[in-house]
Parts: sequence; C-alpha cells; structure tokens
Amino acid sequence: MTTDSTQNFPASEQQLRDEMVRHLIETGAASSPRVVEAFRKVPRHLVAPGVEMAKSYDAEAALITKTDETGVDISSVSAPRIQAMQIEQADIQPGMNVLEIGSGGVNAAYLAELVDDHGRVVTVDIDPDVTRRAKDFLKATGYRNVTVLTADGGSGAVDFHPFDRIIVTVQAADIPSAWVHQLNTGGRLVVPLRMRGMTRTVAFVRDEHRLISDGIELCGFVPMQGSGENRMQVAVIHDAEGEEIGLRLDGHSEPDTKALAEALAMPRQEAWSGVMLAGDESNEHLDLWLTTALDDLPLMAAKPAARQRGLVASASPLGIPTLVDGDSFAYRTVRRTDDPNRFELGAIGHGPRGREVAERLVAEMQTWNREHRGDRAHIEVYPAGTPDDQLPAGRVIDRLHSRVTISWP
Repeated sequence: MTTDSTQNFPASEQQLRDEMVRHLIETGAASSPRVVEAFRKVPRHLVAPGVEMAKSYDAEAALITKTDETGVDISSVSAPRIQAMQIEQADIQPGMNVLEIGSGGVNAAYLAELVDDHGRVVTVDIDPDVTRRAKDFLKATGYRNVTVLTADGGSGAVDFHPFDRIIVTVQAADIPSAWVHQLNTGGRLVVPLRMRGMTRTVAFVRDEHRLISDGIELCGFVPMQGSGENRMQVAVIHDAEGEEIGLRLDGHSEPDTKALAEALAMPRQEAWSGVMLAGDESNEHLDLWLTTALDDLPLMAAKPAARQRGLVASASPLGIPTLVDGDSFAYRTVRRTDDPNRFELGAIGHGPRGREVAERLVAEMQTWNREHRGDRAHIEVYPAGTPDDQLPAGRVIDRLHSRVTISWP
C-alpha cells in the first residue's frame, strides 16, 4: 500500500512561520534580511496559547487579547504584516536603544532580535495584564535584553532614554512631548497617528524640536489608553438596530444629526469624476488629500445591513470620507466600468443640496488626480503653541501636546 504524501497533516510550527514570512516578503511588508530572519525565528504562538497555532502565524490576523466593558478592543497582538511594516519603517540596527509603547511581548522579541545582545529594548504598557503576559512570553522564549515596564506610555521611559528608535504600537491622536525629548536627534519615531479620523503609520525623523515624516503606511490599531487617550465621537444619523450609520468625529464640527437623518431618507444624488482606480489600487492617499483639502470631512461608518438595505452604497471598517454641509452630505464611492480592472471615483449626496455637496467632493478628487496623484503627503509635528507663521502651509491639526501639519508637494 502506498501513502499519499499530500495528506493534510497539521503543519509544523516552523512551516507556519516560513509560510508567514513568505507572505510578508510577497506583500512587501518585510524586505531586509535581518527582519525576515527575526520573523522566521520568534515563536509568536506562545503569546496566545488558547488560539489555534495557524491563526497565530496568519500574516493578516491580529490577536485581540482584551476588550473594555463596551466591547471595544483595547489590547491586541498586531498582525505580523503590520509589525513587519513598522519595524522596516524604523530601520533598527544592532546596538540600538529602542522604546516600544504598547506591549504584548511578540513585537519586543522581534526588536530584541534586531538590536542583538549589545542593544536594549524597553517596552511599556499601562495595563498590568498586558505587561504580565509580555513578561511571561519573553521569559518563556529566552529574551533577556528586554525591560518590561507597567506605566503610562505617554510619558515614555525617562530612566532609560535617550532612545535611537521609538515604536508605538497603539493608535495615537497626539505626540506627547516626552516622545520627542527622549528621542535622539536624527532618531526615528514610528507611530500610528490618527489625523482627522484617518490613521496612518508614519515614520518620523527628529530634527531638533520638530518631527519630519519619512514614510507613511495605511494601518489599523487599538486606541491608546492613559494620558494619551483621545477616542473619536460618533454622531448617529440612522439608529435602526443592526443597520446603524454614524459619522466619526475627530476635531470636526458637531453635525445636525436630525437634519442629516432626514437627508439620508431623500433620494440620492450622484456625481462622477472621470478619475479611475485600478482594482487593486488603494485610495489611502486620495483620502488623505481629501481631509487636507476639505474642512468638514468626518468618516461615515455603516453596518453591513445598512448597505444591504440600500441605505448607503459604500461601507468600510475604516470609514468613508463624507463631506458635511449643514443639512446635506456626500460620501466617496466607486462604480464599475467596462474594464473589469477599472473603477470610477464619484460621490453620492443626500439632502436639499446633496448634488452640490457631491460635486464639491468630486472636484477635489479631480484636483488630486491632476496635481497630486503621484505625490505622498508630507507630515510634520511641532510643539503645541508653535505660532502659525512657523508652520508649513497646509492642514493644521491641533492637539493637546502638538500641532500636526499635512502638506503636499
């Protein structure tokens, strides 16, 4: 009798890591040999013993480890692709002193591999459950060059500074001054920065008192806790159970939800731009341009059932850019073309001036296509209180500790 060698026996731990690394290389998340080797080595499944091993090595899967009383995710082990992307942005070299804000253990182990025995990693989290899990994981895997602290990450780790690199693994709406002051001049800060509702992982380089962007990637992270907590508000415009629709506000004007609910019930008005996207082309840079150019552009979040019922034509977990003007609004959408790999950008408006608002949104899509499609946003961070005349031209986002600017070439 012969045995079929293609039987589906459980994959070995190393096979799962190798498959994860293959995916990271193919997607471009991991490119440098040292980062690839670190991800090939760390036994990340040990951080979540109750999770199926294969899921631990799924390059796109985040492992949620804690939620708050409302069901919001407040702690997770980020997906390997996101971790690799941030680590590549950080450009970590042997012997460096690295601070991680937001613990979990796995990412600290990757960092420890990269700084080697001559470097040091300090990882900080406000939640003692998280730091306990990190300590257990690092002890079990034998990483001795990592210091785990239970503290508010917004204060950094002053006893261990200066740092060559700071990596933030939670969504931040602000840049605390401690992060800047504890970073060497020329050092790199990699942070998932929320800007007007849109989160991008930005790699910053410190230039004296300011930070200058040197790379931007799309991402999603659980929100920061402690002194840096700054959650978005949601203005609900449709509250039927299971098909809720709301606007995520992040420094935007408080909308007239009653008027917008009435607008939603009015016939939709469409406007189309003539601007095409390839089927696999991200709209992340377009959306960042729209929030730079337009004042009142919150993100519309809708339950899948709202789309299924035809209340909205588009829905996304990240939110859809939506231009609000009093009693009317319009949101970004796409439609298929004769080419199966091309989609046309447009806007759908609702309300007494729905068409007008949709046309304004479309006009900015056309401006992006004409003037900035090949460009990337330039982001700088200055201390709070910096005078306007010392900031670059562009969108300014004011936070408690910082002034963030978004500009375009």
